[in-house]
Amino acid sequence: MFWGTILNPESFKNQLAMAGVHLSDDQMAQFATYFDELVTVNESFNLTAITEQDEVYLKHFFDSLTLVLNVPDLLEGSASLIDVGSGAGFPALPLKIALPNLKITMVDSLNKRVNFLKNTVKKLGLNDVQVLHGRAEDLGHDSKLRESFDFATARAVARTQVLAEYTLPFVKVGGEFLVMKGSAGQEEMNAGKKALATLGGELLSEKTFELPNGDPRVIQVVKKVAKTPKKYPRQAGTPTKKPL
Repeated sequence: MFWGTILNPESFKNQLAMAGVHLSDDQMAQFATYFDELVTVNESFNLTAITEQDEVYLKHFFDSLTLVLNVPDLLEGSASLIDVGSGAGFPALPLKIALPNLKITMVDSLNKRVNFLKNTVKKLGLNDVQVLHGRAEDLGHDSKLRESFDFATARAVARTQVLAEYTLPFVKVGGEFLVMKGSAGQEEMNAGKKALATLGGELLSEKTFELPNGDPRVIQVVKKVAKTPKKYPRQAGTPTKKPL
């Protein structure tokens, strides 16, 4: 499907178009603004080690949008998605730019990142985006958020068995937890099956592929088949120290 290892804005747009995701000039302008904001703020506050344009478009923007290429359900209607541990906004903001009808909630525990996300959302002119400051272990017990999202995802946050406890409490029964991983994805999923079952999740599908530069990726779709028991997520720090 893809060729070449360099993704400047033009090849980024072309490769997505080849895969069926067509970005308008306005959307491409939003990605350009996002890139500029990321690099500018990164000079005073560390958001990412990746700052070269080609690298950002490949390893942040395109990588985030592999969810669109591999999870067709995201394209249906105005679904809601929560991104846990959003950091600099990946994958949530690229998804929102590409899919304007998607309702996005971003969660991060560091106030500086939250402020960056809020400012960037404003500069990009995005609607239906909520940015929350807090830990998933606490917010997962908030009645307004718990089991209220169609999708939950996270990128580069934790191993799957830990990540499941951070994310599945937010997903409504019938919704999906979207797992984005690299070469260790299948191994992590095998280790996390007990956690998924405990939290009401069940592996539905798994797709392996490569980024245009050859980096291995896997996207696993976990279906929420039962309510998460009320005691999960456990208090802050426990999921990492004592994985399910």
